[in-house]
Amino acid sequence: MTRGPDRRDEIAAFVAERGHVRVEELVERFGVSRMTIHRHVDQLAQRGMLHKLHGAVSAQPSGIYESLFRYRSGMAVQEKAQLAQAALRHIEPGQVVMLDDSTTVTALAPLLAAKTPISVVTNSLASADVLRGVDGVDLLCPGGQYHRTYDAYIGHLCETALGRLRADVAICSASAVDGATAFIQDSEIVRIKQAMLASARKRILLVDGSKFGRVALHEFAPLDTFDTVIVDAAVSAQTVSGLREAGIRIETASSRKSGS
Repeated sequence: MTRGPDRRDEIAAFVAERGHVRVEELVERFGVSRMTIHRHVDQLAQRGMLHKLHGAVSAQPSGIYESLFRYRSGMAVQEKAQLAQAALRHIEPGQVVMLDDSTTVTALAPLLAAKTPISVVTNSLASADVLRGVDGVDLLCPGGQYHRTYDAYIGHLCETALGRLRADVAICSASAVDGATAFIQDSEIVRIKQAMLASARKRILLVDGSKFGRVALHEFAPLDTFDTVIVDAAVSAQTVSGLREAGIRIETASSRKSGS
């Protein structure tokens, strides 16, 4: 039987996928009592992930529930694959590459076998699980506190370890892009990503079109922090043109074109 913390994540992902779910449906789906469901929903509501209604539950529109790894893994799969292929062209054998915990960047992990020998530093257990059996990949996980929601190591220990390393390339994603700034919902994740950027000579941001014009709670970095921002074809030509005029180097994954 699924244990409490895992079950809470599964409930949140289930509600997030459907938008609105009755309590009785959750009781039947997870095979636990109404009291247990109410306890989990109350805890998720306190974290701002769900909104409790009379006899039902809805996903908060704030975007907080996007932090659920399993839910995010099933979103924009084709777009993530295109971004990963584009990012791969910025990596060379022999380099040290940092990968963040995002599901967008996780899509890059299976492709790195084509770039061996290579050293990979990642706080993502999903990426580490893909890479641990690949010949020619020197895998380093910085450790820290494991967080089920992100399937990743976060916290002070992870941040400190990353700060003591140096990489050729850091590849990250973001929850949202508003104007010329990238945002992340969780402040602890912001610090991990910023530690990666500070430790790398080259910085690459991967964002699909669904992230643009959205809001997340914490500022991650201005887009001009990155050597390259890779987007998919869903980002409008007007947006791409405006960012290039602002001095941001942006590349469209499907066309392989870049500008400065």
